[in-house]
Amino acid sequence: MYCIGLDIGSSSIKGGILNCENGEISDVRRAPFPEPAVGGPGYFEVCPETVLAATTDVLGQLLECNPDVREVRICSQMGGILLADGSGQAVSPYFSWRDQRSLAPVSGGSDDSFLASLERRLSPEQFVELGRELKPGSALTLLAWLQQHGQLPQAQPLTIGDFVISRLCRAPAQMHRTHALGLLNLKTGDWHQQVLESCGLGDLNWPALAETQAVVGEWKSDHGALPIFPAIGDQQAALRGIDLMPQELSLNISTGSQVSRITADFEPGQCQTRCWFGGQFLNTVTHIPAGRSLTVLFQLLTELAGDVNEANAWQQIDAAVGRSKASGLRCDLSFFAAATGDQGEISGISAENLNVGNLFLAAFTFMADSYRKFSRQLDPAEGWSGLAVSGGLVQRFAVLRSLLQERFGCDLREIAEQEETLGGLLRLAQERAAGC
Repeated sequence: MYCIGLDIGSSSIKGGILNCENGEISDVRRAPFPEPAVGGPGYFEVCPETVLAATTDVLGQLLECNPDVREVRICSQMGGILLADGSGQAVSPYFSWRDQRSLAPVSGGSDDSFLASLERRLSPEQFVELGRELKPGSALTLLAWLQQHGQLPQAQPLTIGDFVISRLCRAPAQMHRTHALGLLNLKTGDWHQQVLESCGLGDLNWPALAETQAVVGEWKSDHGALPIFPAIGDQQAALRGIDLMPQELSLNISTGSQVSRITADFEPGQCQTRCWFGGQFLNTVTHIPAGRSLTVLFQLLTELAGDVNEANAWQQIDAAVGRSKASGLRCDLSFFAAATGDQGEISGISAENLNVGNLFLAAFTFMADSYRKFSRQLDPAEGWSGLAVSGGLVQRFAVLRSLLQERFGCDLREIAEQEETLGGLLRLAQERAAGC
């Protein structure tokens, strides 16, 4: 059986043909995710109709590649929100998870941000029940900001994936639990009405919560009607794509990075907690500095060189790191708001140790130390038996793999899969085909 898999990501909308019999992913197609509109400081608003149009275009291309597909599976970016009316039409922009408006100071001369004032409305118990999910671009934060500023229509909050599916199928929107970040009471598995009401959001038309293998509508095309399943979170799709096991600790290291572990029950800790599949949970720490911060160093080093062959430059950096030893140089990669803070620095500099190899070795050491630190927050008992390590940076830099091996002292299962989210959608399709 063939299926279409779609990943509505923050940089591109990607799709491919999923072969449930041999597990192959083929005919991958991409379209750029639409650019944001010009708005206020920190705003990141995207027209939902442009996302729908780009997604429909990718779907059409894939259907031409293989008219024999039997269903459509979708994952999409997590966080962010938009509002739709009863007919599924958007009545707001898509407020992306990259939106930072809530970090601006509240009115009245206070230095406090809106996000900080919102967090004070929650009791410690409520914060835990929400999975410790309160970020600048989270749905709860954005909706509360709109309500506070008199810009919240009485409508239905949706993720961008939910909106696209609802419009494709002309059916009432439903939301999968992996998408409802910071909105659910994880103890009960339903909307956290107490928190929503305290934030002025209780009267919104919250969508029904959908099960993973439940058909939420049909997309009708010239080739017939294709069932569509609820959009799942792209993090969960990627981890499902690498076959993350409960006994493993996941390190996903790419543009950003995260540490994650599956738990059978709701076991909150000093970390975020999200829904997993089959009633399980995912303890995770996200926004750990990785490739995006390394690029800051790379751009600094190549700024005066003019046109640089990027691939060759990174190879030279890798070779220089391989020749370096511990030198006393330290590099905190917290150049952006992250789990490690928002004030990066380079320290311990001397005339003898400031070179490219030592600088990037210090950066990789900071990354490995961060993963070790946050892994203990996920599971202080360190009950994992192995590491599932994925992401482009792990494949590129042998030194980083060695540092991880030294700090964790257990087997590394390296995943070279480049289409992890589509792989996760494929595995869900295979499970349904097998009657699991």
